[in-house]
Amino acid sequence: MTFKFHSPSSVPNGQWIWVFASDEGGSHAKGAARVARVNFRAAYGASKGLTGSAYAIPTTDRHKSALPLASVKSSITEFLQFAAANPGKDFFVTSVGTELPGVTDDVMGPLFAAASENCSLPEKWRTYVSQARAASRTSPTGAPSTSALDRNVERCPFCGHFTYSDLIMAPELHCTHVVLHPK
Repeated sequence: MTFKFHSPSSVPNGQWIWVFASDEGGSHAKGAARVARVNFRAAYGASKGLTGSAYAIPTTDRHKSALPLASVKSSITEFLQFAAANPGKDFFVTSVGTELPGVTDDVMGPLFAAASENCSLPEKWRTYVSQARAASRTSPTGAPSTSALDRNVERCPFCGHFTYSDLIMAPELHCTHVVLHPK
């Protein structure tokens, strides 16, 4: 399978569907959501799914507070199923969710590891997506391992970042993702 990645802050030409983070009110006021409204005809008030030539994934509530990551993950899964069911359409995925406090590319990128070939993902997610895809194929024992989409994501009690719950370690060791990706 060939994967497409794009550079940060690029906007596609042609018939791409812009995939962006929205709020539950569908205000589309800033960042990629504003681009969706202005350039891709995302309808004001449409907070989830296909709207104009854009696809909204809710990451915040109407008051701009972060939604639970499980809810965001569920919306991402719905998008991935929609993209796979529409192979004749091309989807340009922005850095969905990374504007939320404590949510980093190493958490969000793997959630898109099951993206179909008609999706272009942010270049900064390349390593995380590749690692998640490799991990989902097989474990070192040859048995199928847990997909990145099936892993539990929660807030680290030590540093506050979101991380996979299986990476959170004992307090004396702090958490693995902080060791690997210091602030």
